[in-house]
Amino acid sequence: MRALVLLLAVAGTCLVEAAASSNAAPLDAPGVLLTHRRQKRDWIWNQMHIDEEKNTSLPHYVGKIKSSVNSKNAKYVLKGESVGKVFQVSEDTGDVYAFERLDREKISEYHLTALVVDKDTRKNLESPSSFTIKVHDVNDNWPVFTHRLFNASVPEMSAVGTSVIRVTAVDADDPTVADHASVMYQLLKGEEYFAIDNSGLIFTTTKNLDRETQAKYEIVVEARDAQGLRGESGTATVLVNLQDINDNFPTFTQTKYIFAVPEDIRVGSSLGSLFVEDSDEPQNRMTKYSIVQGEYRDTFTIETDPNHNEGIIKPMKPLDYEYIKQYVFTIEATDPTINLHYLSSVSIQKTARVIINVTDVDEPPNFHQPFYHFQLRENQKKPLIGSVLATDPDAARRSIGYSIRKTSDKGQFFRITKQGNIYNEKELDREIYPWYNLTVEAKELDSSGYPTGKESIVQVYIEIMDENDNPPEFAQPYEPKVCENAAQGKLVVQISAIDKDVTPRDVKFRFSLGTEDSNFTLTDNHDNTANITVKYGQFDRERAKVHHLPVLISDNGRPSLTGTSTLVVTICKCNEHGEFTYCEEMAAQAGVSIQALVAIFLCILTITVITLLVFLRRRLRRQARAHGKGVPEIHEQLVTYDEEGGGEMDTTSYDVSVLHSARRGAPPPRPALYAQVQKPRPAPAVHAGPGEMAAMIEAKKDEADRDGGGPPYDTLHIYGYEGAESVAESLSSLGSGASDADIDYDFLSDWGPRFRMLAELYRAEPAEELPY
Repeated sequence: MRALVLLLAVAGTCLVEAAASSNAAPLDAPGVLLTHRRQKRDWIWNQMHIDEEKNTSLPHYVGKIKSSVNSKNAKYVLKGESVGKVFQVSEDTGDVYAFERLDREKISEYHLTALVVDKDTRKNLESPSSFTIKVHDVNDNWPVFTHRLFNASVPEMSAVGTSVIRVTAVDADDPTVADHASVMYQLLKGEEYFAIDNSGLIFTTTKNLDRETQAKYEIVVEARDAQGLRGESGTATVLVNLQDINDNFPTFTQTKYIFAVPEDIRVGSSLGSLFVEDSDEPQNRMTKYSIVQGEYRDTFTIETDPNHNEGIIKPMKPLDYEYIKQYVFTIEATDPTINLHYLSSVSIQKTARVIINVTDVDEPPNFHQPFYHFQLRENQKKPLIGSVLATDPDAARRSIGYSIRKTSDKGQFFRITKQGNIYNEKELDREIYPWYNLTVEAKELDSSGYPTGKESIVQVYIEIMDENDNPPEFAQPYEPKVCENAAQGKLVVQISAIDKDVTPRDVKFRFSLGTEDSNFTLTDNHDNTANITVKYGQFDRERAKVHHLPVLISDNGRPSLTGTSTLVVTICKCNEHGEFTYCEEMAAQAGVSIQALVAIFLCILTITVITLLVFLRRRLRRQARAHGKGVPEIHEQLVTYDEEGGGEMDTTSYDVSVLHSARRGAPPPRPALYAQVQKPRPAPAVHAGPGEMAAMIEAKKDEADRDGGGPPYDTLHIYGYEGAESVAESLSSLGSGASDADIDYDFLSDWGPRFRMLAELYRAEPAEELPY
């Protein structure tokens, strides 16, 4: 028995050494040499793990590391990020301790490296070996929601079980450990309308969620793990908004609506609005208004204003106060888009009463017909063509006055009486105007016969009936030609006729020649055409190169009319093939009318007058230049005498000293020669001051006017004043110095007739004595 035990021990030792050699080989690989192999060794330690958040005092024992190296000088060493802070090892025993409480939710594993070194040399006695310290989870965390506040919405009146929102809470514990990370939900608030399952889905538990009753709901959700661990952060709030659906009928705000509207309101315009209340939101308000009772459905219509959901009443026909003064009917408000499945309640106030009172308005006259059509035969003056009638629709029944607008009867052919009878003052020609469109006005008159401002118009169409008053004529202008050697029976031309009157379908025109003394024959084809042929044969161009053939054309009207049209036939030279080789040019048949001749004569006369006026104007200008006068003087018709005065030297024409004395306030000197010949004698001299110059001039004018025998007649002498106070100063040559004798004054001759006298004076010899 002992031998068996010893054998088993030896065998176990061999297996351990074999396993150690297989495990240690990788660790020893770095230190293996080709020429020398050391003995294989192995690390020996317990499994490393530690619970998180241990309540015992620090340090906490974790485990032991041990190598198979048997050396008293060996020392255990740890390396890693957490060595020294969290973990430390005993150098001699290899016991590993944790000097902090560990939290798995922060770090679940620690990776360290174990070394066995020589205490003195610090050299590795064994290859380093990495190992892991795992932190075991304990249930020390409660579930936490991802958000503290959730927003959700659900349609109102939703079915039971309708999903609202899914909320999520997270537990930081290890999910691999049973019941450590599992989350359970429950509602702390709102459980009467909603519920939640284990996945966090919130759903409805009632179908009567009415937005109009309550639009928002608040739900409080709590999350805990399977062991019941919970905390303050394990709750969340869910705000649920109900979405509106169209589940409410509109209701009228009042039971009766009363409107007052004038009778002249325009058709289609608004006369009033109806208001309803609808608990649904604006996008779900689709009210439809209709008339349910009353016989006025064809008189009024109710349209819905999409912006305000109002009912707008509009008249479809004109209103008449004299016919109906009040309209009463019942209206209904419905919503055709409402979902009856979700209908929350049935409204009882869906109908209302409408009363429309029509007010009287002074209206214009009304014609009894929308238009009038009368007929009148042409060439007749008829005392009564037709009558129009308009009345006052108001209760006052005022009288009506009629008139025809001048713009519609520019020829003033028609008149209308006070009773509305239309007649014509002139005979009318249908061939000029077959229709006349008149605009007749009807004006309302007050008791004094004056218009009140209310008027209406109507169109009157007068058709002019045709009479057979126009004889037939050629359908077109004909220019027939025939060879001078034409044979007997040769067709010259085929003619047809027209009539300006209304031509009936059975019209028949009869043709005949107005003379038998010709070389032509007319054959009536009895189809409103006729053939002109050669009667005898050849023509003599020396006797007549053109033949005027009168053709009589008669119609079958009542009475029958006959017209004469002249057919001009040209005789031409022809070759042997009957082709025209030479024809005389026909003189123009159409003469010039008297109106054209008058217009031409007036144009020639106008041109002649204008030419004569231009010629006379130029002649007058040449005469004015010759006499040295300008055109304005000619226009004033002033008689000009070609004589020059000597300025201050001229003392024979007028006594200039009179003006000087009047200017200086001195008494006038003896009258000059011109003053002595005045008749009658002048009035006694008056001491004139500067302010009496105008009176003195007027007196001299009166003397000249009374003197009919003294020359010049109807002339006005104007004397230019010069002197010290003038801008030109004195122009007299009396004060000229001796040095002026050397000046050549011949240029004065070039200044024209006005300076002729001055030029002659300055051309005189210096020794010659000038008379004063």
